Amino acid sequence: MRIGDLAAAGGVTAKTVRFYEQAGLLPAPPRTTCGYRDYPPETVQRLGFVRDAQAAGLTLAEIRSVLDLRDSGQAPCERVAALIDEHLAEIERRMTELAQTRAALRDLAQRAAATDPTTCQADDICTIIATP
Repeated sequence: MRIGDLAAAGGVTAKTVRFYEQAGLLPAPPRTTCGYRDYPPETVQRLGFVRDAQAAGLTLAEIRSVLDLRDSGQAPCERVAALIDEHLAEIERRMTELAQTRAALRDLAQRAAATDPTTCQADDICTIIATP
């Protein structure tokens, strides 16, 4: 299967396929006598896995580690479950931080709405942000 056909079947561009190959996520395919890449049909499934794993938030290094396990004959289920747990914990931490930032910005927005710029002193940088 040529690179354009693989890309279309995997829902990515040919440039993405080349990148994944260079990054070690797709094995280098055999070449035709004319030098074209000739991907085996099972590459479509691997490409789909890489795309779906990225959409789930896994990094390329994490995806490569899962593929390495599978390529060595091991089921990567435990590794994938651990990665999912790590990513969920990180998302929860970031959501907490974002909620705190939102609350701080709401307070600042209220302070900004109540601030009269004509009362600002020359030695104040910004009375909205500076803590009173």
